[in-house]
Amino acid sequence: MGLPTVTAPDPTTLGRHDAWDGVRAVVAGFGTSGAAAVDNLLFLGAQVTALAEGASPAILERAELLETLGARIELHAGATERLPEGTDLLVVSPGFRPDAPLIVQARERGVPVWGEVELAWRLRDPESPAPWLCVTGTNGKTTTVQMLDSILRAAGLRSVAAGNVGLALTEAVMDPEPYDVIAVELSSFQLHYVDTMAAESAAVLNVAEDHLDWYDDAAGLGGMDGYAADKGRIYEHVSGACVYNVADPVTEHLVREADVVEGARAIGFTLGTPSVGMLGVVDDILVDRAFVEERATSAAELCTIADLASPAPHFVANALAAAALARAHGVSRSAVRDGLRAFRPDGHRIELVAEHGEIAWVDDSKATNPHAAASSLAAYESVVWIAGGLAKGAAFDELAARWGSRIRGAVLIGRDRQVIADALSRHAPDVPVIVVDSGDTDGVDGADPTDPRALMDRVVEAAAGLARPGDTVLLAPGCASMDQFASYAARGDAFAAAVRASIDQKDTDH
Repeated sequence: MGLPTVTAPDPTTLGRHDAWDGVRAVVAGFGTSGAAAVDNLLFLGAQVTALAEGASPAILERAELLETLGARIELHAGATERLPEGTDLLVVSPGFRPDAPLIVQARERGVPVWGEVELAWRLRDPESPAPWLCVTGTNGKTTTVQMLDSILRAAGLRSVAAGNVGLALTEAVMDPEPYDVIAVELSSFQLHYVDTMAAESAAVLNVAEDHLDWYDDAAGLGGMDGYAADKGRIYEHVSGACVYNVADPVTEHLVREADVVEGARAIGFTLGTPSVGMLGVVDDILVDRAFVEERATSAAELCTIADLASPAPHFVANALAAAALARAHGVSRSAVRDGLRAFRPDGHRIELVAEHGEIAWVDDSKATNPHAAASSLAAYESVVWIAGGLAKGAAFDELAARWGSRIRGAVLIGRDRQVIADALSRHAPDVPVIVVDSGDTDGVDGADPTDPRALMDRVVEAAAGLARPGDTVLLAPGCASMDQFASYAARGDAFAAAVRASIDQKDTDH
């Protein structure tokens, strides 16, 4: 008589306190979130295989540790082309499109496909499930979530920024010491693979062209509509507040379409005077007209624009969104003020590098799409704009048409620089444009044409030639960096170094 067949438990029925023994889980992608998923699935007793297309030294070190804990790791070209036989659960990193071979095979076999966010939601401790306050949007997510975390901490809560920034969500929910609340940043890619998540409150900051290479309409992924729909998934099952941007009708539409818990409120934020149920700005004061009893007739002060690290309009909007989520959670107005006063943004976000000769040099290398670049341009009256890189399928016509009058000149770099040049030619034809190729190092002593710093030296030289007293030279590329730089941070660092070297040289010459 043969041995009885042992059937693995259905992972869709399992949670934090269940036995995952026998579950054969595959994790695709081995970055921060992928490694966290592997680690915690092993802890629960699952058999885990991790697959990724190659590895950096840091990933190899991480893999070695997890292999000692029992994971099977495959890090090589082609590793994610075939789903292992017998797989019971596939956890995918956000970069995998729905038409990736691994996901297609999983769907055909009826294997559940989750992202690390969905896994984390299912692994929350039912005895102390910290509520999630979630943020998405084309731009401003990280800043808003970090602002929110600062506010929550100012209120005395044990909070953490997690998700697409900070701690991996599975690490946050599996922490032996439960958090009081989690400030969660979510990208559209992460939201695409969410099913059961139910944020207490959520915000969509804005929706503009980005990642259209991922949402390939020809591949049936919906193009801009698909991108917006995934952003809107953050509102599903919200029980507290759905926070939207009054200036962006798409965000309000997503709230109207969402399936929320009865009693959830729609809360707008605006840079203008707020109506009832909104947060806004009155005489340079951020005010709440949504979470105060007297909201029908007045608004309550939260803080002043001077309390913030930057008066830039998009920075103020982020502060309003963070405040709305915190107020929806019951945080006091004084904690909102204290948290926003204490907050300082990460580097490469509208960061002043230097002022010299009445010219300001600003690093906003984190502006990796046209919407973010437009927000930066809106903060300054007269700009020498440094832009270009990988456009990811986005267009620059709207930016050029609206903000072209503020651009004294443009210095363009990167693979898709012509996309920007063409948009300026159509909508702001009087703007002088200088194109700097990676090989344009004439006049830079000893320069290596393949060195990103040599490129940025030439860019800064060109920008200095266009700038006049009172101008801001603004690195707000509107594009991703990977065609010429290791990251947006490396691009910003190269810019800052080139600016300082140029100023030092001018001071020496004089």
